[in-house]
Order: sequence, then C-alpha cells, then structure tokens
Amino acid sequence: MEDFTAMARPDASHASRISSDLRAQLTGGAFRPGDRLPSENALAKQYAVSRTVVREAIAILRADGLVQARKGAGVFALEAKREEERPFKDLKTERISSVIELLELRTVFEVESAALAAARRSAAQIEAILEAHSHVGACLAEGAPTRDADFGLHLAIAQATQNRRFPEFLQLIRAGIIPRGELQGAAPGTRPMDYNLHLQEEHARIVDAIIEGDVDLAREHMRAHLRGSLDRYKALLRSRTAKTDGVTVLS
Repeated sequence: MEDFTAMARPDASHASRISSDLRAQLTGGAFRPGDRLPSENALAKQYAVSRTVVREAIAILRADGLVQARKGAGVFALEAKREEERPFKDLKTERISSVIELLELRTVFEVESAALAAARRSAAQIEAILEAHSHVGACLAEGAPTRDADFGLHLAIAQATQNRRFPEFLQLIRAGIIPRGELQGAAPGTRPMDYNLHLQEEHARIVDAIIEGDVDLAREHMRAHLRGSLDRYKALLRSRTAKTDGVTVLS
C-alpha cells in the first residue's frame, strides 16, 4: 500500500523565500534595531523579483513584528520578539489538521469581510480587487503557483472593509493561509482532487457580489468558497488515514 506518512513540499514562494532570508538577517544581527533595510528597488534587484514581491515579503516581516515601515523614510528593523510571544507560532501547514483549524477560523472571519467589502468598497478598491482576481487567473493559465496571488485577492477584499483590523488579522495568519501549494506537491494518490479546480469561478462570484454591492450574496459566496475548501481538506484528511501493515497513519 502507499505510504501516506510524508508529503513532498514544493519550493517556497518568492515572497516567503525573501522574507525568510531577511528574517534570518534580522534575527541574526545583520540589522540592528533602528537600522534601515535596503530600498524596494535594491531588494528587487538583489533577489531578481518585482517590487510587488518585495512588498509582500516586507508585509510578512511587518506581521511578525520584525520591521516597521515609515512613510517617506523606508523600512526599519525592530527588536525581534521572543518566539513564544508570536501568535500562531505552532501552525504547521503540512499537518492537514492545522489547515482545517485555520479554515474554520477563516470561514467566520472572511465571510463577514466579504460582506463589509460589498457595503463599503471604494472605486479604487474595486480596481484593486479586480486586478488581484486577474492575477490569480494569470497564474492558473500559466500553471504557476497561486498561493501569493490568492492571498493578494483575499487581502484586497479585507482592505475594502475600511476596517484596518481585517487586513492586519489576515497578515497575522498569513503563514498558514492558502496552503494548497504544499498539498499540490503531495505524492500521487494522497489528495482526492485538484485544489485549484473551480478556484477562479468561486472567486468570480465573490468579486461580482462585492462589485454589485450585494452584501448577502458576497457573504454567501465567500462562505461557499471557504466551506468548499474546508470540506475538501477534510476529505484529504480522511484519505490520509490509512491502514499500513495494520497500523493507522494519520497526520
């Protein structure tokens, strides 16, 4: 029988890779508290990525409390927090049970986020949501990882709530959000279906409802989207519970 005890992990996303490298420098003393980090342009050249990717990496570090952005001045190192003080520090997306816990939390949080976005979004925020939605579609068309693009769409929706705590919370749990990338690297047979299947269609329903200002429909479509993801991960968890030589293996 197949061994369900391990799942191959694909390469980390560019933003995650850059944030991990900068985090190591920040916690290792390369930057002391108060030091200014290189500019977006400098980091983009250094890592051969776009400024958008650099901004995503910096956003991860800001959510971890490692840096502070000062308008017109740049990004500066903060004193590193003690590890035990970081929320969600034990979140591990390779464990499907952790993913399910996070999706249950997101279902409560993001359903209302979509509803508030439908009620409060500005014209500029509609444009940002459409651009993020288009980015996800482009990744799907190219066969590229969708994790960062997907997060960008959910973040754009959270920003459209006009409540800064929504995007702040989304950044807080970013390490475990949209974890399908890890699961797509799983060994054949360890996942029951393609987790990108119908992704763009589900997103389109949410986006359309927000554009139309339909609060109830935005709430309904976001709930359906996240509930569908939750059901699929539960199915995946069941599929990884297997009898191997008489021993039950469960991540």
